[in-house]
Amino acid sequence: MEFNIRVQPKAGRNSVEVNGDKVTARVTAAPENGKANDAVVALLAKRLKVAKGRVHILRGHKARNKRLHIEDMTASEVFARLSESK
Repeated sequence: MEFNIRVQPKAGRNSVEVNGDKVTARVTAAPENGKANDAVVALLAKRLKVAKGRVHILRGHKARNKRLHIEDMTASEVFARLSESK
């Protein structure tokens, strides 16, 4: 399943917000040497309860807007798990 996500690096805390089909991830990591990208992958893997190796950034490695691919999950599963409270 592929979807777009907006990333806010250097945030006060790590969080994921879902508003309809728009996903926003806030990570505390700085956008240096891929640290924010790694933090986004780790955060989404934890929230989706999947291995980090199943979360891939397809486009936008150096941009705030990214295209992600989650292996072996449907859109409804992804958005349901992301919408759950922690």
